[in-house]
Amino acid sequence: MSTSVSQAEKSLLRGLNRLRSQGKLTDVTLIVEGHRFKAHRVVLAASSDYFCAMFADCAMIESRKEEVTLYGVSARAMSRIIVYIYTSLLELNVDNVEETLAAATHVQVKEVIDRCTVFMEQKISMDNCLAIASMAEIYGQFALAERAYRYICAHLKEFATTSDFKEMKLEQLHYILSCNYPIDIPELELVRLLCSYGFELQLKEEALVELLRLIKWEFISTEEMKTLRYQNHSLVEEYLAKVQETSISQETINASLDLCLRLGQGPTNMRGMELSLLKIGGFEWKGLTNEIMCFSTSKMKWYELTAIPHIDQCNFGTAVLNNELFIVGGAYDVCLKEYIHPFGFRYCPLRDSWVTIAPIQLDRCRFSLNAVGKQYLYAVGGSVEYEDSSEDALRRMSNVERYDIVTNTWTYMPSLQENRSQHAGVVVGDKLYISGGIHLATILASTWCFDTKTECWQELAPMPTPCCDHVLVAIDNRIYACGGWHETMRESRVLVEHIYAYDIPTNSWSVETKIPAPKFYSGVTTMRRTIIFVGGLDSTESIDRASSETMAYDVDTGKWWHHKDSWDTPNDVWESTCVTMYVPSCVS
Repeated sequence: MSTSVSQAEKSLLRGLNRLRSQGKLTDVTLIVEGHRFKAHRVVLAASSDYFCAMFADCAMIESRKEEVTLYGVSARAMSRIIVYIYTSLLELNVDNVEETLAAATHVQVKEVIDRCTVFMEQKISMDNCLAIASMAEIYGQFALAERAYRYICAHLKEFATTSDFKEMKLEQLHYILSCNYPIDIPELELVRLLCSYGFELQLKEEALVELLRLIKWEFISTEEMKTLRYQNHSLVEEYLAKVQETSISQETINASLDLCLRLGQGPTNMRGMELSLLKIGGFEWKGLTNEIMCFSTSKMKWYELTAIPHIDQCNFGTAVLNNELFIVGGAYDVCLKEYIHPFGFRYCPLRDSWVTIAPIQLDRCRFSLNAVGKQYLYAVGGSVEYEDSSEDALRRMSNVERYDIVTNTWTYMPSLQENRSQHAGVVVGDKLYISGGIHLATILASTWCFDTKTECWQELAPMPTPCCDHVLVAIDNRIYACGGWHETMRESRVLVEHIYAYDIPTNSWSVETKIPAPKFYSGVTTMRRTIIFVGGLDSTESIDRASSETMAYDVDTGKWWHHKDSWDTPNDVWESTCVTMYVPSCVS
């Protein structure tokens, strides 16, 4: 039905445009900069509120005139708009888009306005971001202005080095800081930047104070505060003293920074960012998906954040390093055949952008990927695709690779003695812990530790039960093994019903808690000091049933909770991976 209507509309437009081109049945001539454009009143009125008001209101002189002169628009832009009205075709480029937007705004052709703003959104760059923001404000396109301002903030480190930064109006700078947009420099650096801006433009003290009031002082530590006092500017020192006396305590500062400082995985600046739960890929009712869903704890809802830029895939490695998401390897299906691939991707939530990284040397899926420090990712084990996949060949190749984000290279590391797939890994300090998994059809209970400083493996106390497809998470000096399954003597799958805790100082495992509703293939991660389980397959019936349930365990209180219809995912999901990271709080 929609296709036939669309074809009918196209046919009607072609007919009307032909009549216009031949000057037949036209009843008005628009005169713009001396150029004459013949048209049909009813067509113009149907496409433009401006022309509708002009021709439909008998009180308007233009409604009775055969020729109407338009001012404030160019003939070139008006020609493009008329062509669009009659054909739905609009030729835009960087040289004519502003002229076209100005004319479309004047004569109120919403579809052309929308086309112009979309075109400019896609063209925002360092060279034109401020110009686009200013232009958008002039024509009342505030959504476009916001996109441009967000771009400036997400690239503030580079933008501050350009001449455009000094050209930015005080009102614009005040606006973007008050909007709390995420920025790519530390808050301390922002203070220095504002002071430099103020001195360069010789702002009055009141104006600089207004800017300083928009600083998130709670994101600056005491030691950093001290460095500001060496700037030798009395106004800044006086303002800092006043701020500390009236609104900020050291406890507040430390509490705000504690989590990021301890984990070392927070964003460059927490301004405009919130810690969120991400569900990555997995299977849903519609099949395998690359969609990444985000749960906002401030809005208490799920929304689509982005999608992995690859063929729909699963069993990839997932890690968060420096508040960026890395997706490496995995497998995809073609005609029911599984293909393992080596490709990797890196997602920056601040800029909402993906880039590719160097492919891993050995194609892998069902492996562990973990971040160590601020520079490295470690890939361990997995199902691999190699010309010679014998055990001896794999030992020679090593089942461990390290990725360096600085050099964008993978390097083979000392091999783990027991190769495995479907295992779990977690990092505590500079040590990588690996547990469980499957090796040569045997489900393992062994636990190993890799010291990234000495590059040596050490075998630790085994898990209380063999386990695979589980997840390891770490809180303080304890590691928690969550979910997974093992086999009975009759080789039937049995869910692991407990969370087991490994105490690092004593090298011992213990039962932490019983899982209220164990499931196969749940996504598991931690948010601060809570372990979160997302979705999975409920095996209480004869047929596995997918779940949208999100459960959580508070390690401090030892209690489980489940908030139905808020934390639960929009769709039933299983075999997804989950992480927590900071994303812009006003994306959704």
